[in-house]
Amino acid sequence: MDKNQLSRRNFLEKSALLGAAGVIGVSALSSCSKSTKEVDYDFPPVLDIAPDGKALKAGLIGCGNRGTGAALNFLAAGHDLHLVALADVFEDKVWDSRDKLLKQRVEVPEKNCFWGFDAYKKVLDMDVDIVILATPPHFRPEHLDAAVQAKKHVFMEKPACVDPVGARRIIATSKKAENMGLTIITGTQRRHRADYLETYKQVAGGAIGELKSAKAFWMQSHVWFRTREEGWSDMEYMLRNWNNFCWLGGDHILDTHVHNIDIVNWFMGKHPEEAIGFGGRARRLTGDQYDFFSIDFDFGNGVSSHSFSRQIDGCANQMGEMIMGTEGYTNCKNTVYNFDGSVKWTYDYPKDENGRSTGSLEVSPYVQEHIHLVTSIRTNQPVVEAERTAVSTLTAIMGRTAAYTGQKVTWEEMMTSTERLGPDKYEMGPVDMEFPVPVPGTAHKA
Repeated sequence: MDKNQLSRRNFLEKSALLGAAGVIGVSALSSCSKSTKEVDYDFPPVLDIAPDGKALKAGLIGCGNRGTGAALNFLAAGHDLHLVALADVFEDKVWDSRDKLLKQRVEVPEKNCFWGFDAYKKVLDMDVDIVILATPPHFRPEHLDAAVQAKKHVFMEKPACVDPVGARRIIATSKKAENMGLTIITGTQRRHRADYLETYKQVAGGAIGELKSAKAFWMQSHVWFRTREEGWSDMEYMLRNWNNFCWLGGDHILDTHVHNIDIVNWFMGKHPEEAIGFGGRARRLTGDQYDFFSIDFDFGNGVSSHSFSRQIDGCANQMGEMIMGTEGYTNCKNTVYNFDGSVKWTYDYPKDENGRSTGSLEVSPYVQEHIHLVTSIRTNQPVVEAERTAVSTLTAIMGRTAAYTGQKVTWEEMMTSTERLGPDKYEMGPVDMEFPVPVPGTAHKA
């Protein structure tokens, strides 16, 4: 394997003009006035359950905890929904997922269980209506393109990809899906929540005036990692520890913080034009990723967003978004405030038996997004969310690149970069394991 395929050195030097097919549709995400946002945005139906209709069969590609959970969320979205196939790189992951599903009275036939790097193709060859894509994000662009070519509806987890080449491929595939009348729903739960949706409508209607600045934050303890076991090849170790290698997971600014970045893009009605920032590593035990990021995203015309994330134990944790306008501010989730802190508007959550607000939604957002998926298919009203999720993912990549390199990075550079992370060929065995943690700038001279 070519070591340069797995590094991020000289990111900004690797660029070339992109063919027109890769940028189609991105201009549609340019700035929208507050008077047109509500008209332009596709609001999902917030239903307790998807409408009845034809039986729908799904196959799961990626049998980890999130994939298994997504499959159960799909089955909870309505009636006559069936999971009929499982696929993963690892055989043990397939059987583990099948066992967990059996405990929930969901039985997938053994003959429909596949493993290996090409296992996803076997699911796509089956008579399924929907595929659930929940592998490590590196594989998402290839799997999505194959699913659309196979004329399958898709639920795909975020982030959409790990690099600019992957983002542009997702955007191009999204256009194919639209032309084919397919539905692609992505794992951006906030965009399917009634409270976020109603808060967006308030802001789009002018509740806080002209939008001037924002902040997005996701600070938490460390996430899972795997120590290497005897007998694991280099490739197997990285795949089983994927959340800690940038070529597989994209770093946590993509894996988790992309949710917050996506909300800011959504409320702003556009993506930022450039990014500058920093990050670093102090506590991680495996992989090549950072522990923290602090990024300033410039949306132009004096509008910016401070975006920061951290995964370190024993620190103050916080998660959310905030947008400031000329006439107030919002937490984007459920409340609009005046500048003195008084509440201008708040979302009305369901009440308990004593008439008090529960402060929570009746349907889990993880199920709600699948209700939207099934509703779209059964009502023959296709919805394709892949492009906007790719744009938010590319925004996070722009921030990651700014931190890794120490340079100001522009959207144009993202849209023309040829940087692709990972190998060209996938096979178990030895891999050049030199994954230096990125260090920005240049060394001090003696």
